[in-house]
Amino acid sequence: MNLNVVELKAFVPARDFERSKAFYLALGFEVPWSSHDLAYVRYGSVAFLLQRFYVPEHAGNFVMHLLVENADDWHAQVVAADAAGGFGARIDAPQDRPWAIRDFTVTDPSGVLWRIGHNLPRAADG
Repeated sequence: MNLNVVELKAFVPARDFERSKAFYLALGFEVPWSSHDLAYVRYGSVAFLLQRFYVPEHAGNFVMHLLVENADDWHAQVVAADAAGGFGARIDAPQDRPWAIRDFTVTDPSGVLWRIGHNLPRAADG
C-alpha cells in the first residue's frame, strides 16, 4: 500500500477575484493557470488555489502560514510591492515570537491573514 502524500493546497477565498490575483502577483507569486472562478497560485514549490468565493466570516478567520528563509526580506518585498497602498493590505512589522518563529502578518484584500516567517534557533534544553 502506498500512502505517500504528494501535495496539500488550501482554497483561499477572494472577495474580488481579479484584485486578489493582482495582489499575489505583486508579491511575486505566479498564476500559471486561471479560470473564471479558480486560480492556481504558486511561489516556487508551494501553491494554493484562489477561489471566487467570499463569505466575510470565513475570509476573516482564514489564516495562511508561509515558512520562508528570511522573514525580514519578505517583509521588505511586501512593502516594496505597495501592498498597503495599492491593495489596502494591513502589514505589521516582523517580530520574534515565543514559539521560536520570527514573522509578520499581512492581510490580503479579502481579509485573509498571512503569517510569513522563519524559524528561530531554539534555546538549548538545560
